[in-house]
Amino acid sequence: MSRPVLGGLVGKSSEWVKAVEAGRLLTPRLPVLLQLAQVLQIGDLVDLVGDERISTASFGKTAHPNLPTIADALARYPLTASDEPVDVANLAGRVTQAWTLWHGTRSHRSAIATLLPDLLHDARTTVRRTDGLDRRAASRALAQTNHLAQLYLSFQPAPDLVTLTGDRAMTAAQDADDPAAIAAAAWYVNHVHRDAGQQHEARVQLALDAIALLTPERDSDRAEWGLLHLAIALSFAKVGQEGRAWHHWDRADEAVKALPEGYVHPWLMFGRAMVDTYAVTILVDLMRGGEAARRADQVDMTAMPSATRRSYLLIEAARAYHQERENVAVMHLLGQAHDEAPETARYNLFARATVADLAEHGGGMVRRNAAALAESMGLVV
Repeated sequence: MSRPVLGGLVGKSSEWVKAVEAGRLLTPRLPVLLQLAQVLQIGDLVDLVGDERISTASFGKTAHPNLPTIADALARYPLTASDEPVDVANLAGRVTQAWTLWHGTRSHRSAIATLLPDLLHDARTTVRRTDGLDRRAASRALAQTNHLAQLYLSFQPAPDLVTLTGDRAMTAAQDADDPAAIAAAAWYVNHVHRDAGQQHEARVQLALDAIALLTPERDSDRAEWGLLHLAIALSFAKVGQEGRAWHHWDRADEAVKALPEGYVHPWLMFGRAMVDTYAVTILVDLMRGGEAARRADQVDMTAMPSATRRSYLLIEAARAYHQERENVAVMHLLGQAHDEAPETARYNLFARATVADLAEHGGGMVRRNAAALAESMGLVV
């Protein structure tokens, strides 16, 4: 079986297959190993990984302490009426405050977890009890609340809830009949399926359909238009289609250049730094580690007003150096990512797997630093 065929059957590029074979990537996580075993008709994973010991820290997800509370809030349906007055403007303000916490707090999951249960309840109740323009505004707030829930749930052992919040957000955005809200929902639905390595064609088409609803000549639509082109670029990079990936990244670059200098979307964070960060991600996914590392060094982190986004950039830079086998740089960058936003690093699958691996197999100073960082991240190695 050729590398392009095998990669295509598991939603990866031929370069990814080559990198795994050459040892330039860590052992794939369990879901991907199971896909590989099925495609190759292998009944025992030992035949894939040999004598290598695979720990849960290497590929597993960790649960936030508040996960049961958030799961319970999502399972509830507020059907009974309330005599309390409905204030849509107050609801929108609370959603804005929640986004501020998500982007501005180092421990963003813990911060948002205290707000989400009541916010989910109140947003759903407000939609039920309003009509006309108020209902549309409440539906927009409900969509954003579900986006926040999806972000909270990401990289946790709750894939069904991640899918649920993505679907609920899209439904609320459509009920709002707001192209910008639909575009944002399409961005987050793309994340659901891209992270799962599924439905490449469907998620690209969803983004294209949402783009068709927007008018990129208007500043009010331009950020979402560029964001969706980024979504498509990331999808093509995941499957190794380099030309198409850069074509859509170029469209996002055009969008950010047309926006006012220094513009950053208040909660989607679309702006110059975000577009440049995803160029790093695209290069890493295309197995261009050296070029990705150089690109990461050029990104202006001070232009990104989000701790979790700054931490993500540092992790992507670490991924680039990992492909180059520069473990000292990898540990330095992952340590910085943890300092910037501990809960971004702690729940990132690459960061968890790499720190656990280097704490056990790294040499000298790298191993000591990795062991210290693993302890800070709550990893058992």
